[in-house]
Order: sequence, then structure tokens, then C-alpha cells
Amino acid sequence: MRRFLRSAMIVFSWFVVPYSRYTNIKVMRRKLPPIRSHLLEIPAVDLAKLIRTKKIKSEEVVEAYIERCRQVNPLINAIVQDRFEEALEEAREIDNVIAMGINSVESMEEFTPLLGIPVTVKESIAVKGLTNQAGRVFKTPQIAKADAPVVEQIKRCGGIILLVSNTPELCLLWETYNNVTGQTKNPYDLKRTPGGSSGGEAALLASGASLLGLTSDIGGSSRLPAMFSGIWGHKPTPYAVSFLGHHPNSDFAKWGDFFTIAPMTRYAKDLPLLLKCMSDPTGPKLTLDKEISVHGIRFFFMDNDGPSGMMRPLSRDLHAAINRVACDFNAKRVNIRKMKWSLDISMSAMLTMKNIETIYHKSEEGEQPKTVCKETVKYFFGCSDSILPSVIFGHLQNFMKIIPNSRHKHLASIIEALKTEFKELLGNDGVFLYPTFPNTAHQHYQIYHKLLEPMYMAIFNTLGLPVTNCMIGLDRRNLPMGIQVVANPGQDHLCLAVAREMERRYGGWVRPPSEDSHGSKRG
Repeated sequence: MRRFLRSAMIVFSWFVVPYSRYTNIKVMRRKLPPIRSHLLEIPAVDLAKLIRTKKIKSEEVVEAYIERCRQVNPLINAIVQDRFEEALEEAREIDNVIAMGINSVESMEEFTPLLGIPVTVKESIAVKGLTNQAGRVFKTPQIAKADAPVVEQIKRCGGIILLVSNTPELCLLWETYNNVTGQTKNPYDLKRTPGGSSGGEAALLASGASLLGLTSDIGGSSRLPAMFSGIWGHKPTPYAVSFLGHHPNSDFAKWGDFFTIAPMTRYAKDLPLLLKCMSDPTGPKLTLDKEISVHGIRFFFMDNDGPSGMMRPLSRDLHAAINRVACDFNAKRVNIRKMKWSLDISMSAMLTMKNIETIYHKSEEGEQPKTVCKETVKYFFGCSDSILPSVIFGHLQNFMKIIPNSRHKHLASIIEALKTEFKELLGNDGVFLYPTFPNTAHQHYQIYHKLLEPMYMAIFNTLGLPVTNCMIGLDRRNLPMGIQVVANPGQDHLCLAVAREMERRYGGWVRPPSEDSHGSKRG
């Protein structure tokens, strides 16, 4: 089976690469407009302080982000629906309340730490009054009737929701396109993908059009876009953040073991603030306010997956960068042999979950349920409303049903053994450095011959470990490189402390290439 899958990816590349190059002919080689407003380059922790101390107004900040969204979206196509006018009105109300001095600065910092800060949200997460169909084609737009719990929390903390951003259909792909909004592009090179499924958020953040983003993660959906777009994405400890109010959803008892709503930010120093505001009051308590020095953290690393022979090796630049980071942090090289089972155990765990929302399980009212065979035929004749991953997901689920239960039980035992190994290795003061993906952002659609490589990320959903993608510089093509920082459950603060130190050492987010008003290029 392993040889078959690796061979299949090689065969797919014969078709995918030429198709990708052909479709990219139509993508113009343009750069983003330069960032003009200094307000767009202030981290949220600093911006919030300036707002509550009356140094700047929330309305100014929101106006600056709205203007930036309007500048870049015609190029990156990341916005599904906005609420700009409502956001401006909310900003004015906040400015009036602050001007009246009703609450002290200390009180605002404690109870509304995001007061006046604009926040963008992945369209698969419910924002009341905005579209919430996760890239699916419906005859009647599906509008959220209520906010997801995590959105409610952001609003209670003073955040202002600006818009909902693009995602592949039902978040089932590591690129971002669908048949409703179209294809989202990478700000560093419009011919390349920002990754998926949270590609809309990543593209906006990297463009300077967003500061804080709400995303989701079940197989790297927050971390891969963060890597491809040169920003920061964190998958929290399971159940630390409520997963309710999201499409797709599931009533499977262990859904939250694998899936979570997740924070994404342009600056690493903002991750603890956003995660604290997102954290479920009834979930595991994270010690995000805990002061910690990276000198007290033990570091371990691997720069391959075993190796399993399934996933392609790292690009030369990424291999050098990851080993440089390991050297800088005095990380000890380890060989966790069971990591070579990442693909097998992740597919077994995730594809055997029952009652996951797919195009086959939830139809528009009055519509007949779709069948796997019929939808597959429709897709290959160009008559389906869905994208390929949504169509073949049903086949993958059916394939898992024919695998003997004894095999699934064996793979489940490997999962438990790996959990134990990480628990013993990392304890409560260790982190594990590991590749996010073997290459930097590729051209659109090329994920279809790299479908095994996301297991570098999905393994940590399977194991239920918190993990952060960290920006560690640009490769020779000036594309962002990333690395994962993994800790044991409940030790998210270790990941975030290392992320802040990496931002300090390696510089963090870099402005995408831009053109000034006269057409000259700027870095």
C-alpha cells in the first residue's frame, strides 16, 4: 500500500504539474500595493494599549484595515463577505466609551483586552449575519443565525469583526479554492497558493490586511497556510477552544480530539493574547500568562518523518534552515521511529470518524442527498458543484470500511504508544521541533501530487498535541519558511514562548513584494 501511494503521487505529478503551469498562465505577475499606514504594522498587544490610553482611535485603525483590504483583495481574492460599515460604527462607539472614561485603563486591559482591534474570521466559523457555508454551493446563501462561541468571546473581549475569509469546500484541502468565491492567492507570489484550508486568513494577514485571525485545524489547516504565508498559526490543546459553530462539524464523541478552532496572527507576540481571548472557560486551563524563559526549555528535533519512505525529503533551503534553528536552540536530535506511521495512523483515526459533515450527509432543504458514485460521475463530466476533495472524501471513507478492524486496532495502539513516548520525552518543560511541510509555497493545484506530505502536520492532530508554526526566514525564492514547535497537552505556553523567541531572532513576518504608485518594485 505504501509503495502504491508513493507511486500514485508520482503518476499524479505527470498530470498535475502541467495543469498547474497551464492555469498559472492566466495569473498576472503583479505585486501588492505597498503598505502606507504605520497603523498596519503595530502588533495587536501594542495597538490595544494605544487605543485604551487614547493615543489613537479605534476608528482610525479599522479604517486603515478596511482600506488595505480593498487594496489587496482584487489581487489575492481572500474575502467572502465583509461588514465594514458595521465595524466602523462599532469602532466609533468604542472610541466614545473610552473618551467618556467609564472604565479604567486597567479594567479595559483585564476584561476587554482586544478593545477596538479588528479581527477577521474564516468563513467556516459562524459570524451572525454573514455567510457560513464553508465554500459549498447552495441555491440560497447560508447565513449564520448566531455567532460561534469563540466569536462571542472575541466580541466580549472588545474585538471588532471585519469580515469572513475564503476556505476550500468544507475545509477539505490544503489549498484554498471553491466554486463560490474562487481561488485565493499567495501575497508573496500570486501564482502560488497560500495553502489551506485557512488560506483566506493567511493571505490577508500576510498582506497587512488583517492582524488577528480565527481559523481552524484538523490536519494542518492553520499551520500550512501560516508557513506558506510567513506568519504564525497555533493548534491549541484539544478542547481548550470551543469547536462549536463550525462547518464541517460532527457529533462524533472524539471530534474535539482532532479538530479545533485556532488562532493565526501576523506577529508571534499576539498569539498568547488572541488564544487567551478564544479559550473556552469550560475547557482545559492554559497558563498563557506564565512568564517563561526559553533557557529553561529542553529542545528536541527531527528533520524527517522516520524516515518512512512515504514523504518527500525537505528542500535544500528548508533542511538547512531547520538544522540552523536546531543548532541555535541547542536541540537534541532524536529518532522517534514510530513517526514513520504518521500517514497510516492519521488516516485510520480521521477517516473512521462517524457523522462528519460532507456533501453526502447534509444537503440543502428540498434537495435529494448526493451519492458517492453519482457525484463522481458528475464531477468528471464537469457537472458537479463540488471540488475534487469533497467528491473523493466519500470514497476514502468507504475504503477505510474494508480495512479489517484488527488493522485499525493495531494502528490505535501505535497512537497510544506515540502519545506515551512524547509525554515521557517532553514532560512539562520540553518542545519538539519538526518540519511543517517539505517545501515552501508551490504553484496552485500542485498539492494534488503532494497529498502525503501534510502528514507532517496531521500527526499532531492525531496525537492531540499543541503545536505552533513559526516563521524562520525566506528561501532563495523569497518565499517564507516555517517550522513546527510541539509540546505536551496543556503546555501551549511553551510553544508560544519559543515562537516569540524565534520572532526575535529571525525577524518574523516580512512585507510581501510590492509596487509603488509608479510601478517600481519594492521588497
